[in-house]
Amino acid sequence: MISLRKLPIAFRALFSSFLILIGLGYLTALSLLFLVDIEPHRQAGQSLVQDISQTYHGLPSNTRLEAALRGPMATMASSADRTRVINWIHAGASSEGYAAVAPVFQTHCITCHSPQSGLPIPPLTSYDNIKKLLQTDTGENIVELARVSHIHLFGISLIFMFTGAIFALSETPVWLRVGLVVFPYLTIIVDIGSWWLTKYLDPAFAYTVIIGGAGMGLALAAQVFISLWEMWIDTITGLRHLGRRERAHGEGQAGSGELGARARGG
Repeated sequence: MISLRKLPIAFRALFSSFLILIGLGYLTALSLLFLVDIEPHRQAGQSLVQDISQTYHGLPSNTRLEAALRGPMATMASSADRTRVINWIHAGASSEGYAAVAPVFQTHCITCHSPQSGLPIPPLTSYDNIKKLLQTDTGENIVELARVSHIHLFGISLIFMFTGAIFALSETPVWLRVGLVVFPYLTIIVDIGSWWLTKYLDPAFAYTVIIGGAGMGLALAAQVFISLWEMWIDTITGLRHLGRRERAHGEGQAGSGELGARARGG
């Protein structure tokens, strides 16, 4: 049976390079999630569960614009500018008061939020554009949720197909190999399925979003670590033990030969 320990060094180098880059990519994704989504909500005094709940279920007492200013867009403007816009929203967001907050949008927002940017995000170049974002915050809309869901379902499933195929060549017990190959796919279903349940059923499913995501990360870490360990650490250790046994065997044979020679000489 082909195993990670018995692979030619070229294949071990190939598989190791892939696993290390996938691991670094996952850590980078976690860093981005923290900086863009988690940290702004933490600074606003919200927990991770509240952040997830607001992202998918929305916050009926909030407008979409205020939710963005308190969440993912919080780092794009100073605290004073964000407070000025939020106060304008709470005061009724009138067209008369727009002139006082227009410089904030022009300075911090329209570089990306304009038709010229070509980005698939709402423009903020006029009061009429901004007024569309003053509706009640209902979280991700179904089109965006479907788009992100199908990207994650295809993309993450392919990643685990490759990492799982490499891990399946390990010499761990069969139950562990089968379990650790199937488990990540279950966590994908729990994680992404909970997005929809959080939005349409109950915000409490934000907890299962966290559980699914954590399980996914642990499964990936286990596949990468065990595979790298068997390809290199176990292989090197095994070769050292084999070398010691061969030397000991050789010394034993040499000793036996010497005793035999002495016996014949006697």
